[in-house]
Amino acid sequence: MSDASFAPLFDIPPRYAPTAAHPVRVRSRSVDTRVRFGLHLHPWAQVAYTSRGTIRIAVDDTTWIVPPSRAIWIPANVVHDAQIVEPAYLRTLYVHESVAPAALDACRVLEVSPLLRELIVAIDDDAALPTQREQCLGQLIIDELLRSKPLPLGVPLPTDKRLRALCAAIIANPAAGDSLEQLALDVGASVRTISRLFRSELGSSFSEWRQQAVLAHAIPLLSEGMSLSQVAHELGYTSQSAFTAMFRRAFGKSPREFFARDADSRTEP
Repeated sequence: MSDASFAPLFDIPPRYAPTAAHPVRVRSRSVDTRVRFGLHLHPWAQVAYTSRGTIRIAVDDTTWIVPPSRAIWIPANVVHDAQIVEPAYLRTLYVHESVAPAALDACRVLEVSPLLRELIVAIDDDAALPTQREQCLGQLIIDELLRSKPLPLGVPLPTDKRLRALCAAIIANPAAGDSLEQLALDVGASVRTISRLFRSELGSSFSEWRQQAVLAHAIPLLSEGMSLSQVAHELGYTSQSAFTAMFRRAFGKSPREFFARDADSRTEP
């Protein structure tokens, strides 16, 4: 989804607009829950990052849930929708085309390393930075973004009406646990057809996609402080250990390890 005819350019105060002389600009502010920025695009790339709070970013074929201390890269001229899931301290980096890496050609959620976090804080200064220092910090930020590990936090969405209805039913109630046979029957398709559509449209199996949808629900609940046992129950798992095992397979660490360093960043304004 990248056609400018679908959405307006998103206006920002001129001081934050990146230029060739100031290629990385940062805007910081507290944003209340349920604030939504409707479909829009930017002529520059963007990094949305919260030190506290969770945000949801969507394009026409994927939704990403971005928890605290992670960031999402959005290339220039990509139409997207942004919603604040819980009260957030939002830092938005605007990246001029002259320094935007070609390797980051699609939306993705990235780990924010301690170094990247401090670089963002350093360049986010109300006082005017010397141009040379600002450019050096910007170059280091781009380098850290390229080094950042991508996280599997996107939930891809199909175009086929039957498969989209099936996916919508899972997203609306991930704890239901309906079988593929029942879900296929509900949308008027065979299991074989639905399985083929999952592979051809979403590049995954039904179980792999459902796991992504479950994680998308779990991330904001965990970031808000809900206990593991409650989250496991909310999402239809028979035990906390079963949920933790699924989470560890996806991220290589337990939920507690995944969110452990968020407490450090929540002391920010």
